[in-house]
Amino acid sequence: MSVSAAELPEMSGTLGEATEVAQTLRRRLNAGLRQIAFFVVPSVVAFLALGDVVVAAIYQTGAFRHGDVLYVWGTLAGASLGLLASALGRLYSSTYYALRDTRHPLDYAAVRVALTTGLGIVAAFWLPGWLGLERRWGVAGLTAAAGIAAWVEFTLLRRGLRSRIGATGVPRPYLAKVAAAAIAAAAAARWLLQAFAGHGPRFTAVFVLGLYGAAYFGAAWALSVPELAAAGKLLRRG
Repeated sequence: MSVSAAELPEMSGTLGEATEVAQTLRRRLNAGLRQIAFFVVPSVVAFLALGDVVVAAIYQTGAFRHGDVLYVWGTLAGASLGLLASALGRLYSSTYYALRDTRHPLDYAAVRVALTTGLGIVAAFWLPGWLGLERRWGVAGLTAAAGIAAWVEFTLLRRGLRSRIGATGVPRPYLAKVAAAAIAAAAAARWLLQAFAGHGPRFTAVFVLGLYGAAYFGAAWALSVPELAAAGKLLRRG
């Protein structure tokens, strides 16, 4: 069952009993978290394992060469670290709004901004020197710092809801299945990438990223991931 920010606020006003509200919110929240993870986890793996293919397809022309691709890939990889936390955190925030609580999401967002700023300054100005890297890699440190802050905000949001609607989250076995499917697909795509050495970056991306998507859905089907059926319905409806 899907969940949306628009539907959640209506729930708190139509359900009379607090326990029923908590159960309904928890059920819909957990379903939404699973659906988000199904799409975001492979996106994270793609940025980490195939980011060079993505960046080359978009930017590698003219003066933008392979060395620049690797630099942007590193920055993209840093940003991807907090992608799942950010996506799940937005759904948690919507659940707070369903409970007519706007203060706690704001407080946690302020913590995230403060952490991003503090960690980002360290990562941008000092971390490259400590690691023996060029100073320009501080940009990748900035994106990684934002990812760490996103996970802190996500943890605060989830912990704050636990006492109000019970335990929530993406089950670890489910997360392991989705991650395994994405990693297997990425391995197949990296193997195919070797066959396209010397071809144009856009031509390569079409086949490599296409294989990655097909392999991910195939692996998810083999592992009996239930959200695959829901994704199929969504695509047919679109």
